[in-house]
Order: sequence, then C-alpha cells, then structure tokens
Amino acid sequence: MFLFSVIWFLSETSAAPSLTAEQMSMSMDWLSKFGYLPPPDPVTGQLQTKEALTKAIKAMQKFGGLEETGVLDEETLVLMKTPRCSLPDLSQSESPLRRRRRALPSQTKWSKRHLSWRIRTFPKESHLLGRDTVRALMYYALKVWSDIAPLDFHEVAGNQADIQIDFTKADHNDGYPFDGPGGTVAHAFYPGDSVTAGDVHFDNDEAWTFRSPSDSHGMDLFAVAVHEFGHAIGLAHASAMASIMRPYYQGPVGDPLKYSLPYEDKVRIWQLYGVRDSVSHTAQPDTSHGSDQPVLLDLPENRSTILPDSDIPDRCSAHFDAVAQIRGEAFFFKGKYFWRLTREKHLVSLRPAQIHRFWRGLPTTLDSVDAVYERPRDHKIVFFKGLNYWVFKDNNVEEGYPRPISDFGLPTEGVDAAFVWPHNDKTYFFKGDQYWRYDDYLHRMDLGYPKDSVLWKGIPAQLDDATRWSDGASYFFKGAEYWRVRGSDMEVEAGYPRPIGKDWLLCADMLSDSPAPDVNGTDTRLRGQHRASHAGSNYQGS
Repeated sequence: MFLFSVIWFLSETSAAPSLTAEQMSMSMDWLSKFGYLPPPDPVTGQLQTKEALTKAIKAMQKFGGLEETGVLDEETLVLMKTPRCSLPDLSQSESPLRRRRRALPSQTKWSKRHLSWRIRTFPKESHLLGRDTVRALMYYALKVWSDIAPLDFHEVAGNQADIQIDFTKADHNDGYPFDGPGGTVAHAFYPGDSVTAGDVHFDNDEAWTFRSPSDSHGMDLFAVAVHEFGHAIGLAHASAMASIMRPYYQGPVGDPLKYSLPYEDKVRIWQLYGVRDSVSHTAQPDTSHGSDQPVLLDLPENRSTILPDSDIPDRCSAHFDAVAQIRGEAFFFKGKYFWRLTREKHLVSLRPAQIHRFWRGLPTTLDSVDAVYERPRDHKIVFFKGLNYWVFKDNNVEEGYPRPISDFGLPTEGVDAAFVWPHNDKTYFFKGDQYWRYDDYLHRMDLGYPKDSVLWKGIPAQLDDATRWSDGASYFFKGAEYWRVRGSDMEVEAGYPRPIGKDWLLCADMLSDSPAPDVNGTDTRLRGQHRASHAGSNYQGS
C-alpha cells in the first residue's frame, strides 16, 4: 500500500519526474522519520495526499534553509542524504500534519544543576580514537554548555550516572536504530523521568575522528557530542544555519579548548536554565579560573594510553609523594602518576593518570614530585621537585621555569610538604622537623621562620605532604596514615591518625563492609558514587 502511495504521488505531480519509485519511497520514509510526515496507517492504508506531501517537503526545506519549492529537487535530496542526528526536527505542535506520531518534547530540562556522566561503552578498537581522547572530548563537549549555563558536569566511574554515553550500532532497542556509516550518526534523550533520560548514543559504525581536516572522511566526535549534549540537557533541533543544534552534520567546529557556542544556542540554553554567574553580558565565560573551576587539562594525543599493569603503582600501599587540592578536587601523586577525587571525595577512576601527560612542561623523565599546591592569589599550580619548582596556569607551564626554590627563601634540601592554611591564606612549607610560612601575595617569607614543627601538636615530622580541604580543615599525610587539623587549630583532632586508603581511596581490603571488586575492576562502593556535583573529568584509559 505504501509503494502504491508512492506511485500514485509520482503520477499526480511533475515535481520530480526523474525520481524513481525507490527514491520517492526513501524520501517519504525520511520525511516520516524526522517528523515532517506521519507514517502511513497500516490498518486503513490511507494514502498521503499530494497536498500533505508538498507541505511536508516545504517544511523540511524551510527548516533546512532551502528554498521552499515543495519539490524533491537535487538540493533537497542532497540534504536528505547528509549525515545527521536521529531525533525528529519538529515538535508535535510544529508538525505540518498533526496526526499521531512519536512526540518530541517542545521544552524539557533537568530539575537539578549537578549532573554526573559516564562513558559506558567506547568506540570499537579499530577506531582511531583512544579511550583517553574520547573521555577528554566528552568532558570538553559538556563544558561548552556548563561554561555559560548554571550546570555542572562530573564524570563518575560507577554504573549509575545521569548521562550514560554509549557507542553502539544498528538496532539497539531504543526506538532509534542506526543505519551504518553515514545516515544517522548519533542521538540523545531529553531530560525527564524515563530510564534513558539524558543518555547519548553514537553510531559505532561511523569513523569517529578528531583534529581531522573538514573535508576528510569521518565524523568529528567533538562537534557531534556538543550537539547531542544539547539534547541531553533539553534543547531540540534548531533551523539556524550557524546553530550547533542544526540536525545536519556540519563538520569540525574547531579547537575544543577554544570553541564557543553560537549566540542563538546560548540564548536558548539561557531560556531554559538562566545565565551562569561567571558569564558576562557579552556571553564570554569567565577566564579567571577561580577556585570553583575544574582543572582544564589539555587534550591527550590521538591514541590510547592504557597503562601496563606492571607499571601501575598501588594506591592502597603506604606513602604518597604529594597530595594537593586543585580547583576544589584532591590529587594524590605517587611516582609518575596521580589519582583524582571529586569535591565529595569520590574517586574518579581506580587507574591513575600520568603526571607529565597532563601537566606538560614537567620533564618526561620526572619520576616523582615532592609537593604540589594551588597558589591562593591567582590559582596557579606549583610543583616542587628537589631544588626546582614549576608554575602552571591550568596545565600549561609558565615561561621561565623551572626555577630554584631559593626564590621562596627555602632551604637547599628541598621540601617535604606545601599547603595553604585556610585560616590565614598563607603557604606553609615543611622540611624535616621545621616549617616556614610564606606570603604568596607579597612574594616573601614571613619573618621569624623557620620554626619547629612540634608547634603543630600531633603532626609527625618528615611529612609526605599536606593539603587544605573544602571543609575548612587541613590534612597531613605520612606513610599509610593522615591527620586532620580543624580551622585555626594547630593541634590534631581526636581520633587521628586514620588510614588514607580506607577514607580516601576506596581500598576494599581495608573496609570490612566492602564487597570484592567486580570483573571490570570497579567495586560496588565506587559504582554507588553517582551524584557528584563538581565539573571535572578523568581522561586516562581504563
């Protein structure tokens, strides 16, 4: 009956005399699939009228930025063949024919502002992109939206997340089957109460790329991810040619570290959620990198960096080289690697990341760091190793480094620990049984130092490191234990020391109530941490 409808339409109009019945059938399928036509009724066999088809074609042409001829001309057919998002273009109220079909929400949004995300399945191994790159691109694609709207995204390692990301293929039981290379390349689900709300699916049959020329074969993953995350937070398709929410694939959009949304997309997301406090009237995100911002790590190289098991240090064994709070998150450094925790002390991944790959400018031969802290006056990150130190703005080393630690007035033996005391915003350095107090605002050591570290009652000598934390307390680490000092006190709180592994790093063998890790290496305590509230990410392969 549907084929008869096609033949009837071709016989009734001279709109596209060169079209075959197969081409016409595919075009009608396309119009129905993307919301311009209702599907033919399989019970009544009701034919599509010439008027209805013409209206549908004109609506598609208008939305696609073409001349509204109502004719399936070459330009219209080319646009229909352009790779695109699977979701329909028009809401039910906007459809040229309001017969019953799959409804597209006209406006939905999240009731909360802190959203977790997780990549559940990665691209097939034959793809050019490694897991670290895919993870980084997802982070930056989400950050495009959180830079301007009051939303915060955080990657979690557990099975539960607000936004689940999958690379899948063909019919994957969600109502939007993929169709191989080209055609539909990805889709996402709007916020709501359904189990799939916020989820994003990419076609695993596509050749996903990054940093490839615009005329090269493949789909730029960052550009598509920005579009799909727009859906995941509530935006429908837009007809504006410049909009990232235009349904058709438009090629790469540039450097993920510098990309800014088109103005129309900014306005639409502001209408849903309002404007982020840090955004000025010119719609430019705040670049001051205050303490509430995540570390903006550079994108990894276009390859996987899964670490060999023999090279991975044990996070649950004693001793860390350095511990630091950076942009509100905790970083535990051991050898050439680090683990990262969210503001809520949720471990982002059980596997560590390589220090020199993220803070590029440190020597690639660096086997460890002595101490790390975030400078209070400008939030730059300072690394110490031996007699040298480096200053980073985010992950980029400043010019002129390394420099000697004598700049601080520190001893030539190096430092054991460095942290900023929340009580007075002064930087404290420890070495052996002595400590120094430095004023980062005045760039000088305070008079009367060094002093005996015994003044910090209960704190052991020869610390591994120390750090401030968002609860206003200071934490001191040595061996397998840590000590806590509250507020302006200089005395260890009762009940300390406590084990680092148990309280910070999900070491299951130290937890009597912890189940054994599952086959994926992620225990159920980690899976349960799925409502983290701070933007950030972890990029290493796992």
